[in-house]
Amino acid sequence: MNDLYPIDSESLQLYHQTQTRLLLWLSDTTSSFHFCERKKMERCFQGWVVLLAMLVLAISMPCSHAIRVTKTKTRSGVYVSPKFVLAPGSVADKYYYDIPFPKGHIGLKSFNAEVIDEEGNPIPLQETYLHHWVVARYYARTGFVEPEETGFQELKKSDFTFVRNTGMCQNNVLGQYFGLGSETRNTSTHVPDPYGIEVGNPAEVPAGYEERWMLNVHAIDTRGAENGLGCTECRCDLYNVSTDSRGQPLRPGYKGGLYCCYDGVQCRVKQGFNGAKRSLYLRYTVKWVDWSDAVVPVKIYIFDVTDRMNHSAGPSIVHDCRVEYNVEESCSAASTASDRCLDNQWAMVTMPTGGYVVYGVAHQHTGGLGSTLYGEDGRILCSSIPIYGKGKEAGNEAGYIVGMSTCYPQPGSVKINDGETLSVLSNYSSTQTHTGVMGLFYILVADTLPKSSLLSLDAPL
Repeated sequence: MNDLYPIDSESLQLYHQTQTRLLLWLSDTTSSFHFCERKKMERCFQGWVVLLAMLVLAISMPCSHAIRVTKTKTRSGVYVSPKFVLAPGSVADKYYYDIPFPKGHIGLKSFNAEVIDEEGNPIPLQETYLHHWVVARYYARTGFVEPEETGFQELKKSDFTFVRNTGMCQNNVLGQYFGLGSETRNTSTHVPDPYGIEVGNPAEVPAGYEERWMLNVHAIDTRGAENGLGCTECRCDLYNVSTDSRGQPLRPGYKGGLYCCYDGVQCRVKQGFNGAKRSLYLRYTVKWVDWSDAVVPVKIYIFDVTDRMNHSAGPSIVHDCRVEYNVEESCSAASTASDRCLDNQWAMVTMPTGGYVVYGVAHQHTGGLGSTLYGEDGRILCSSIPIYGKGKEAGNEAGYIVGMSTCYPQPGSVKINDGETLSVLSNYSSTQTHTGVMGLFYILVADTLPKSSLLSLDAPL
């Protein structure tokens, strides 16, 4: 469907300038026309006719119709995950395969989600903490049925091929297309027009396979918890575990993180606290457009401040993204030396190919103070700051990060060069110890800018 976008301010200024210029030129047309008649100069007359035609076009064309572009209708679908059951202190870390998802060759525009109960009511973070949800793309052999409760790392490669993003972490680490945590309700994931994340291209799907989507939901029930923050930060002592989900011993000195709060484990709750089990769901909304030449594709990159790589080994080296880290207490909350109450984590990543930044956002846990992505020359590509809640209702829970600010640069204003080394910085408060925190930065990059359809009226006649 063709539609019309309003003209932007720069083009509007050009439009008015052109009208003014042509009106001034018109003031001389009578004498010019007489001159043409006197001299019988056909070329002059033809030029005057062209000028007049351009004037009629410019004056008769409303501002909102000054630029004609192709607008594709945005579609939207609301879906619900399979249920997961939580009791006070319990953990669900579920993998759901072949989830309901838009089909066909499309451009993804956004993915938003939240935890709800059986009646569809939003669940606040102080009851069920959404550690993270992740949506990943994969190809499955036609007819293959994925086993339940199985991580994708355990599936056979002959049946399952993970289709990761363009990011550079090793293997399939941080290869998802979308993913957020407690900030999900107040963080924009919209991909601006005319960009889209291209999926479903049949030419890319191997013969005998089909494109599917996986959803990982990691939620922690903190009702009645002895230490709510400790449970959400997966402190190993509160979960009383010494092995990971595969039964392997935890590495020495591991105090807390994903390896201690896997599916089915229990965080300590207050003695005598009683709370009923309840069935919960992740409700997610996907928006997309049908793919066409009007959609400009973008690539997904996820950077991690724990990425440790040998920069002298060349661009083909393996990155070591550990995803999580600890923040050690360095001062008391009452300290006046604010610089000593700040934990800074850095990582440097070299981009093999660059492009134009279209969108950016960071992911942090409680205690996070913001994250920034820098270019090689120190320029800021994007800064993302956490929004902390101030109440009790879902989406405004006091003490929790309920949103992250996002970056939507003006088209072409933020460019990453081929081979440029970027730096990502993650800041946390160190007035107390935090375990298993994250410092991720997600950006969308376009290889090219959208083609302008503005007709230049500055060309010589």
